[in-house]
Amino acid sequence: MKGLLICDCDEVLLHMVRHFGVWLREAHDITFALDGGDFANSMTRSNGAPAPTREEMWGLLDQFFPHEMGRQTLVPHAREALAALSKVADVVILTNLGDHNREPRIAQLLGHDMDYRVETNQGGKGDPVARLVAEFGNPVTVFVDDLPVHHASVAKHAPEVHRVHMVSEPDLAVHMPPAPDAHVRIDDWQAAHVWIAERFAAARPA
Repeated sequence: MKGLLICDCDEVLLHMVRHFGVWLREAHDITFALDGGDFANSMTRSNGAPAPTREEMWGLLDQFFPHEMGRQTLVPHAREALAALSKVADVVILTNLGDHNREPRIAQLLGHDMDYRVETNQGGKGDPVARLVAEFGNPVTVFVDDLPVHHASVAKHAPEVHRVHMVSEPDLAVHMPPAPDAHVRIDDWQAAHVWIAERFAAARPA
């Protein structure tokens, strides 16, 4: 049986925060700090006016997705790693975006020669990961994501899944400690490719 690789997109396959920050500065005169903190607390207005509220932050993200997704750039070696791993595993991209962004995300990934199934999700990823594992017949599964909250969710709902914590943005990675509920922290796709391939070759659950 083939393995199953369930992979996040932003800050795993595609750089997002650096481009979001540039757009905020250009379009809204907002400075965005890459310090691993809450998005709503990372924005300051250059003119000294009050910082955006949480509601305004969500509105800004809704403007970035899907209208500014073309700014996002590919994480080094991500495409090549997924292409190689797809020979031994089914690949699903599980991205926390609104459902209306599913088709734009598919088109975005196709533009980077990554033709994989895309599932959108809101909230914790444990339930959708468990559903995907069951759908594919309970294969050996590896989950890759940049947010510790999702590793905690997967550990709770699908504990047999191998969990890789990856933060591909270097300026963000230095501020983010390893996720306690991940099995390993790897921020580079060449190293992650080796680790993931070993899990599939061993054919054992976590």
